[in-house]
Amino acid sequence: SQQGCDPFAQTQRSKLQHRRARINQQINKEMRMRAGAENLFRATSNHKVKETVALELSYVNSNLQLLKEELEELNSSVDVYQNHSESISVPMIPLGLKETKELDLLVPLKDFISEHYGEEGVLFEKEIKEFMELRQAMRTPSRNEAGLELLMEYYNQLHFLDCRFFPPSGTLGVFFHWYDSLTGVPSQQRALAFEKGSVLFNVAALHTQLGARQDRAGPSGLSRAIDAFQRAAGAFNYLKENFSNAPSLDMSAASLTMLVRLMVAQVQECVFEKISLLRSQNEFLARLQLAQEAAKVEDAYSQVHQAMTQPHVKDYVPFSWTTMVHVKSEHFRALSHYFAAVALCDCPAPSDAELPEQEKAFLQFHLTMPEGPSLRVLLQDPEERRKLGKAHLKKAIMKHEEAMRIHGLCKILRKMDILQEVLAFAHKRSLSKYSEIDHEEDFFETGEAPEIHPKTLQKPEIKSPNFSQVKVTDLFHRLGPLSVFSAKNKWYPARRVHLMRGENGFGFTLRGDSPVLIAGVIPGGCAAEAGLREGDYIISVDGKDCKWSKHAEVVQLLKNTGKEGVDIGVITLQGSECPKADRKAAAASSGPGMPKSNKENSRKSLMNGKGAGALLGWSKRSKRSKKSPSSGVPFTSVGDNEAM
Repeated sequence: SQQGCDPFAQTQRSKLQHRRARINQQINKEMRMRAGAENLFRATSNHKVKETVALELSYVNSNLQLLKEELEELNSSVDVYQNHSESISVPMIPLGLKETKELDLLVPLKDFISEHYGEEGVLFEKEIKEFMELRQAMRTPSRNEAGLELLMEYYNQLHFLDCRFFPPSGTLGVFFHWYDSLTGVPSQQRALAFEKGSVLFNVAALHTQLGARQDRAGPSGLSRAIDAFQRAAGAFNYLKENFSNAPSLDMSAASLTMLVRLMVAQVQECVFEKISLLRSQNEFLARLQLAQEAAKVEDAYSQVHQAMTQPHVKDYVPFSWTTMVHVKSEHFRALSHYFAAVALCDCPAPSDAELPEQEKAFLQFHLTMPEGPSLRVLLQDPEERRKLGKAHLKKAIMKHEEAMRIHGLCKILRKMDILQEVLAFAHKRSLSKYSEIDHEEDFFETGEAPEIHPKTLQKPEIKSPNFSQVKVTDLFHRLGPLSVFSAKNKWYPARRVHLMRGENGFGFTLRGDSPVLIAGVIPGGCAAEAGLREGDYIISVDGKDCKWSKHAEVVQLLKNTGKEGVDIGVITLQGSECPKADRKAAAASSGPGMPKSNKENSRKSLMNGKGAGALLGWSKRSKRSKKSPSSGVPFTSVGDNEAM
């Protein structure tokens, strides 16, 4: 079976995750103390007690503030997740994994098995323990493909747990506890969707860590980083579209929108780095392209910055993240102007043959056309090129200085040497280029350079999680095929019927596989007299379990019956007693049992072929649903983009 990381191994990342867990627990404790103090404050009318409690509350609140600051510093320890090669790469922002508490499902699952399935719960202890071991392992996934597979395996296994143990109207009565990834605030819910959503969040977070650790000095490392950030964006996006009413801030729609944008911007930055590695035949066009790529990165980070400064996100995102994103948007804007200047000043004027191609590229280069001479004159006159280049450099230097100013405002970022080095290097490079092209006798006033049109060769893709990639088998397979033996179905207690073969056989017809259905009972025949009914499912023949048996196997077992007759175990689904409903039940039993509107579930049939029934117990609503959502709903999963 899959293993998680050794939680006690002292890698730098696990030390970080340990500190995160410790702070989470302290925040939890302080919040309980605060709740108690607030209740006392409201309840007491004694002035002296009120004063003491108010003092206590102010202590608790300042403690909470300090803990949250410590957690913010942890969330900003992006350097631990970066690669450690010699080359300078701008740091990326990874996310820490959500922490969860241990969960003991032994008693609740055993009780449900005996009450709902009528089986002895104790006989399923092995399966329950295996499930709990899988959950324990997924709390500490390793930072590689195996760690991702472990999280996906658990996520897929939750689908079966849902179908088997979560009836549409109820829960198991256990609480799932998870801590917010950024604030450490604990949340708990009975809804299994909260567990699924949190695991999916960790799939995305692990992708961000894999992306941040790649060595981006070469094309292969860059491709891996791009892939990881695209998959992270896909997992956050899937979470946003398929789950709603998250009890914790990190999974609110506003936060997830911001995280998707952040991942897209990090992909765009990697694309810029990838293109700057390419050697091109035409230097002029290549520099223009780099300038437009840089403008595209600036545009992406501006959108992230906008999302991070929204009311519900602003106080929650670490200040260092907001600052870093702001710094990057200014930095890449400066780079776009720098590369525009280099294209104009370092590349020779085009020949008549080269002119049309350069004119065409330059036409789409600026957001507004530069003032002055016609395009043809501008491109062919070195002096005009220098003038415009100088205007671009002037803007670049202003933006470099702005990036360095914003960087200096954040205590945590000031400690990050790599970022500072990158900013200082780019600034120095623009300054030296400026002094190189600046002539003492320049009497013209340097004009305002127009902004550069953002454009990219490789548009970021949001790659949704591929759940069917990790194959799992239902741990509770022995309970029987999901088409019948699920939490949503109810059946009457199993009956044992003794049948003797008559002159015309047993007097019934069978249909379907796993389990086999009694499709028709001949009036006055042996079966009818023994009490078998149309719509009954055969679950055993002479003590042999037949829940998973194929049609032919059951027929063979019945054929082998001697004179002494045969004992048949049957169940009747509740609601399938009348012949009409029975025909429906028969049809349902032979189909795979999948509503078409169920988006989250359509991929499950690929995952396990047989009996991948609908995802129940999630208050999932299909397009046909007329019910209006109630307020205060638990964290749920929504099908087909319907918010709750």
